Amino acid sequence: MRCLLFLLLLAACGQTAAAPEPPRSACAQRQFEGSRFTVCAAKSGVIEVRTSGTDGLPYRSFAALEAALGQRPVAFAMNAGMFDEAGDAIGLLIEDGKALHAINTHKGGGNFHLLPNGVFLIRRDGSAAVVTAGNYTPAKDIEFATQSGPMLVIAGKLHPKFEPDGQSRNIRNGVGIAPDGTATFVISEDFVSLGKFARFFRDSVKANEALYFDGSVSSLWDPANARRDTGAELGPLVVVLKPAASAPGP
Repeated sequence: MRCLLFLLLLAACGQTAAAPEPPRSACAQRQFEGSRFTVCAAKSGVIEVRTSGTDGLPYRSFAALEAALGQRPVAFAMNAGMFDEAGDAIGLLIEDGKALHAINTHKGGGNFHLLPNGVFLIRRDGSAAVVTAGNYTPAKDIEFATQSGPMLVIAGKLHPKFEPDGQSRNIRNGVGIAPDGTATFVISEDFVSLGKFARFFRDSVKANEALYFDGSVSSLWDPANARRDTGAELGPLVVVLKPAASAPGP
């Protein structure tokens, strides 16, 4: 009888001891025009732009960013803006409400100067926006900002200088604002043209405004999916912290 009771208790314990659920990722893959894209939605996460530590040296990697964040729980992170050889931003950069680099309106070559370029910004209330550099207005409530280029989608239309599907193909990443106001970050999993990448934001994300981040060092850190791209040295980084992580930045 005692053996029977023991076995029944053991079976009951086995039924209640459910296996822990794996952490849910904010990122998911989508197919579009025959190519794969990973989409990461910020939803209720805390968005920050980070470039360097207390020593003033650029992080250059997700590993360095993780070390600086300490125990703050990361939903995902991505490279976010053009930079020079040292890893410093070449355009507007605001961290914790402090302007570290002025907006760059100079003419030149490369994607950054394929005008119009733009600014991704986060206000103190947590709302995010993408605006063309020409429409950017400094404001006291802007907590974080990074400048990059070119714009991908402007007022619901593709950048006027893009070919529908040009010969230049790369792994690309950028950010757009979904119709509900969610900052939506995308990295292509296949080599795609700027035209296709922009159409993904317009037609799949349904973004009226979207900004290109990069096409040579595009990288994603997605802890829930055990993904942390390595290899290329990075510049400005955007990190989305889980909602509970509302403590001041590093």
